[in-house]
Amino acid sequence: MRSMLRATVFALVLSSVAGIAHGQGIKIAFVNSQALMPAAPGYAAAEATLSKEGEGFRAQLTKMQDSVNAMLTKYQKDEPTLAAAAKDKAQKAIQALETDLQAKQLQFQQQFAARQNEVMAPVTDAVKKVLDDIREEGGYAMILDNAPGASNIVSADKNLDITDRVVSRLRATPASTKAAPAAKPGAPSSPAGVTRPKPPTQ
Repeated sequence: MRSMLRATVFALVLSSVAGIAHGQGIKIAFVNSQALMPAAPGYAAAEATLSKEGEGFRAQLTKMQDSVNAMLTKYQKDEPTLAAAAKDKAQKAIQALETDLQAKQLQFQQQFAARQNEVMAPVTDAVKKVLDDIREEGGYAMILDNAPGASNIVSADKNLDITDRVVSRLRATPASTKAAPAAKPGAPSSPAGVTRPKPPTQ
């Protein structure tokens, strides 16, 4: 309900802006931002860099996950013959490893987000420059984002869509000669899904 109200308000504001723009000769355009990044110079190389660096990260998490699973399997097998103290010790060991796994996963995800921003920065800058150049060349007062699922634009003249023009310009733009910054030693690169094992029962 709230999102619908926000979209309605935005549409009314956009209509007002469009009316003013039409009356004053102000030009407005929009693009599908989801189509821009893949067309930008250096995008494929940046994606390859992140993917390659992510292999080591996923291996670390997989190894930790396997350790948790192995401990849990052994505990479930030995549980019927374990004394209460031994059960308690085994359960605490498994839970400690699970906690460490979750903390490590969160740490890696945060570090990857920073790494992704770092590697993708030249690509993002290239997209921004092309958008700024086309906005100035075309005399647009603003360029709005009309990406599916992320846009607040509920209706617009398709003639205002300049996505293809921006994509063509991006594909014609030479890639930056500046190499992507190397990952810091020991820094992970790509988050991977980790299935948390079922905790042992008392």
